[in-house]
Amino acid sequence: MTTKSRRFKLVDIGLLAGMLLPLVAVMVLKILTAPATEGITITGALVYFTIPLPVQDLPITEAQVNTWAVMLTILFLCLYLTHGIAARPVTRRQLAAEWIVEKCQNMVHNNMGDYFAGFGPFIAAIFALSGLSSLSSLLGLFPPTSDMNVVAGWAILVFILITYYKFKAGPLQYLKSYGEPVPFLAPMNIISEVATPVSMAFRHYGNILSGTIISVLIAAALGGLSELVLGWLPGVLGDFPFLRIGLPAVLSLYFDIFSGCLQAFIFATLTMMYVSGGFPQSEYEARKARQRAKREARAAKHQSQ
Repeated sequence: MTTKSRRFKLVDIGLLAGMLLPLVAVMVLKILTAPATEGITITGALVYFTIPLPVQDLPITEAQVNTWAVMLTILFLCLYLTHGIAARPVTRRQLAAEWIVEKCQNMVHNNMGDYFAGFGPFIAAIFALSGLSSLSSLLGLFPPTSDMNVVAGWAILVFILITYYKFKAGPLQYLKSYGEPVPFLAPMNIISEVATPVSMAFRHYGNILSGTIISVLIAAALGGLSELVLGWLPGVLGDFPFLRIGLPAVLSLYFDIFSGCLQAFIFATLTMMYVSGGFPQSEYEARKARQRAKREARAAKHQSQ
């Protein structure tokens, strides 16, 4: 084995460790800090500690820590997929990376158009962060998407992008958009504008949280039913929840995997639709043409003088 190939494999091992260690760390942290409970307990994110601040104290919660762990996992996954990248693909990981990039770019192109071609990395980041955050529940972690504060932060970021691209055609055009199609609908248009991030946040948060709660309730109900029906069995057999075998795992396929990935796809799709739909491209191009004509007129005037 050459020194170059040995170094390459060591870097691969380091990147794989970087992917796994953040998740292992938060799993260990949860085991060490989770309070003892009996029966069914459905609570929010555990608060690890609080940072005192002048205006309001900042709690560092399980949702924040798990979000950072997921982001580190995504970072090292990207570094692993692009490690040793070449002009001509020679590894399966590069083929996988190129497939992901191609699919994201096609999705952005089909939903947003050529003007937003650079949005591919942003949409891919939203999809990956949302999907892996929801899937972290499979490891016994508190999914960050079950915390309203996390999802609301994403929705506010999308709302800022929507407003930014609406302003591209000028402040006057932005204000006029609230009076379309008729001026007396301006209050309804303002409410609709504010409702956009609210609906995005509550849709994502509600679906993930409800799936988690339903899974816990069904598992607990099956445990109680097993004790009621099979509790007469002798010894350990009477205490073993036989009816909880199988069905909770099948439900997990939907609530934890399918629903989590579906909500990530919906959030990414809504982001593309709202940002591109709010961008007045024709008015923006007309404004740029007017600005270009003014610059050319000033340049011609200076040349004639």
